[in-house]
Amino acid sequence: MTTPAEDLVTSERVACAALTRIVEPGDERAGAVIEEYGPERALERLVRALPAGVAAPDGERELAHGALIGARLICPGEPGWPTQLDDLGVARPVALWARGAGGLRVLAVRSVAVVGARACTGYGQRMAADFAAGLTERGWTVFSGAAFGVDAAAHRGALAVGGPTVGVLACGVDQVYPRSNDQLLRRIAERGLLLSELPLGAHPNRPRFLQRNRVIAALTRGTVVVEAARRSGSLNTARWAGDLGRHVMAVPGPVTSSLSAGTHELIRRGALLVGDAPEVIEQVGAIGADLAATPEGRERLRDALAPETLRVLESLPAAARGTTVESLVQRSLLGPDVVLSRLYELASLGLVERLGAHWRLNPACKAS
Repeated sequence: MTTPAEDLVTSERVACAALTRIVEPGDERAGAVIEEYGPERALERLVRALPAGVAAPDGERELAHGALIGARLICPGEPGWPTQLDDLGVARPVALWARGAGGLRVLAVRSVAVVGARACTGYGQRMAADFAAGLTERGWTVFSGAAFGVDAAAHRGALAVGGPTVGVLACGVDQVYPRSNDQLLRRIAERGLLLSELPLGAHPNRPRFLQRNRVIAALTRGTVVVEAARRSGSLNTARWAGDLGRHVMAVPGPVTSSLSAGTHELIRRGALLVGDAPEVIEQVGAIGADLAATPEGRERLRDALAPETLRVLESLPAAARGTTVESLVQRSLLGPDVVLSRLYELASLGLVERLGAHWRLNPACKAS
């Protein structure tokens, strides 16, 4: 029986454990040194740069303490390391501390981040829980930040249907933050995983929350923002996701709510509007294999269209800028007056919209 890499005490793992103690999350200068020299030689260089009076970290002691409390270290290049984290380049974590029953690399294969406001509304809590439960039931792992509000609701939604979930922390995996989430953190560790690039015993601060977001974005195939004010930290996760080439999705909310301002801004900038878990899976899943079902109401509306109206609708291209009436005349083989009248009929049904001289499919009704 072989010993898992995460249980071994090698010089490289000792160096990585020590580095988590002195390198702040997202420190690209330190990351560049580690990339150039490797963990052991980089540790020597970075220790020499420590301020006078600051003791060099003891990596062996860090690993021993982790083993004592049920925490393990996952290092780059090991079998359990998710290679998608390497997309962060020199900003990738030095290593990740993990506590829980799950295997990170397996959990991250089919994963989605569900994030949002801490001070969320009842609507935000319900949507986060519904999205998480729906994703989990379909074999996807929900990642979030284990904070108040949307994060906690997402984790609870996944746990409610018996699935694992992963909480990425801005403190050590042995810390309970926020305190009121003590039971939730225990349940996450029992069924899934708690992760952090910070050393054991580390406490959270604002920069660490923001840097934590890049790990959530990098580990998952896409990020769903449920509720967010204009300056919400969850928008930072969405920006990281977009920069890393991951899918960015947002849930719309009441226009009267300040907690919808951030999600609506994401949608205006190109994030996909999603209303349920199947729509998320259609975006992040395998092409042609994870399609969301067409809502029954939309199918009935399409079936009720007159043949000429349906022909005009089907002649509209998928391009966001749409096309002109003249182009539709050529595509549909109908007269200009007929095409124009049918376009206005489709517009009254909410299926198309006019943009100057162009007509296009209504983005909110493309599945029709």
